[in-house]
Amino acid sequence: MTTTANLIAVLKEELKAARITYAGLARKLGLAESSVKRMFAKGDMPLSRIDEICGAIKIDFAELAQRVADTQPLLSELTLAQEKAVVGDKKLLLVAICVLSQWTLEQITTSYRLDEAEAIKYLAQLDRIGIIELRPLNRYRLKLAKTFNWRPHGPVMNFFRENALQDYFSGGFDRDDEALVLVHGSIGKSLAPAFVERLQRVAQDFAQQHQTDQKLPMQHREGYTLLLAMRSWEFGAFTLLRR
Repeated sequence: MTTTANLIAVLKEELKAARITYAGLARKLGLAESSVKRMFAKGDMPLSRIDEICGAIKIDFAELAQRVADTQPLLSELTLAQEKAVVGDKKLLLVAICVLSQWTLEQITTSYRLDEAEAIKYLAQLDRIGIIELRPLNRYRLKLAKTFNWRPHGPVMNFFRENALQDYFSGGFDRDDEALVLVHGSIGKSLAPAFVERLQRVAQDFAQQHQTDQKLPMQHREGYTLLLAMRSWEFGAFTLLRR
């Protein structure tokens, strides 16, 4: 569905919610009912007319635009080609991670050695790839669902396996705000999915707290990386000792 079609669909829903018929809208706009029907059927109306309709159903244009944006399908996973494009340039991957964290352009350029023009270039690339929708004043809308994950064996996860895992686990995890927990045990197979679901909820809680704390000053925030995992696994050296 195109953006225009989504706009018309949202307007129709709002008219229905406001209990305004095409005839009633026509009276408010000073038009013939047939003209209103034709306008909605063709999906052809100027912004001034959309403003008039918003006035009739008592919502402002910004609210309407947000509702249209909310109807756009969000991605829970990128294609292989999209991930290859992201991981092909380390600066682009950096900006992609930043937008996943909902960083502003100013936060990106303040925190990393990227000037504004360079950062905007990478935001434009992410727009072309389909990760964000770049908007005026270099703001953007993330086009990824809350359930988004990198492909398990895709280019991005492979990159982090090869380049980041050793660096991550080499840390001491000995501060009060750090933890490394390793637990091994045998449980009923039917219970494993429930533990995975709990881990996913923790990850969602962490992501939600990140969103909430964006309003805090930078000096009151600290960057953390939460890594959760659970799989059926045995250390290879132990497997070799099995009978």
